[in-house]
Amino acid sequence: MKRLLPDTFTWLLIGAVVLASLLPISGEPAQWFSLATNVAIALLFFLHGARLSTDVVIAGFLHWRLQLFILVMTFAVFPLLGLGLGLFSPWLIDEPIYLGILFLCVLPSTVQSSIAFTSIAGGNVPAAICAASTSNILGIFLTPALVALLFSAGGHVGVSFDMVWKIMLQLFLPFVAGQLLQPFIGNWVRSKKSLLTPFDRGSILMVVYLAFSEAVTEGIWHRLAAQDLALLILVDCLLLAAVLVITSIGGKLLGFRREDRITAVFCGSKKSLASGVPMASVIFAGQSIGAIVLPLMLFHQIQLMVCAWLARLYADRRKAAEAGAAQAAR
Repeated sequence: MKRLLPDTFTWLLIGAVVLASLLPISGEPAQWFSLATNVAIALLFFLHGARLSTDVVIAGFLHWRLQLFILVMTFAVFPLLGLGLGLFSPWLIDEPIYLGILFLCVLPSTVQSSIAFTSIAGGNVPAAICAASTSNILGIFLTPALVALLFSAGGHVGVSFDMVWKIMLQLFLPFVAGQLLQPFIGNWVRSKKSLLTPFDRGSILMVVYLAFSEAVTEGIWHRLAAQDLALLILVDCLLLAAVLVITSIGGKLLGFRREDRITAVFCGSKKSLASGVPMASVIFAGQSIGAIVLPLMLFHQIQLMVCAWLARLYADRRKAAEAGAAQAAR
């Protein structure tokens, strides 16, 4: 039961939304807070680059079929499912919420939880490390490109040189700087996880608070009814269920080993809140992104709860199989 409850970070996210609803920041203080948030985002991606061992990515590419399958799930199947949900907009799903769902579908996979759940379930951990890392590296380019392609096709947002430059300046260049310094500071950064994790989460909370402050000022809670929120949770659940089924069946059809199928399920079904919220603040700068990140925030908790249960299920099955094999050998 404990695994199905929200974690501490989720409660902090809820707290940021509540604080923004009661005490939204605006005017000149919001401008200074926005500047501080941009600096925090740049440092966040710098730390991502400094943590990631280049050798891990190179080694993981040797299993190219599995890596390609996970990338296709993340950046092709997910977006196609999002486009399919567009058939229900705007008569069932309001357009701002649908745009948030579509943005969710083009994001990269998570890193920490994908690897952790793969390990618990007995999957291919080195491949999971590679898949999650590669997804986030490519996501810096693919997510904005998919936003430009899918959103501009619907007349929602277009691509511009200014948007590309902001992404390069705020996300990619800090990441590259972290990678260049990784041989010198990588071990130190990885050893200080307990100290740096609060900074990671703090930068995300800053973006969420700023985003919902702007959304509250523009009246998001007057436009979003309780039934809309319930519908959004249902859509997130159905989206996750569809991808879990596709990754599971697809892994079997491609003849992957059990360990690789587990990796495909957990790495191909996740969406990164840590990357998604900062990206939204850059891609949709000047717009109200509260409705954009709301589907992602809900999906984040749903995927943690479902995948925690699923990882334990895989682990229990493996232990039962090993026990059965040991008893048969006696």
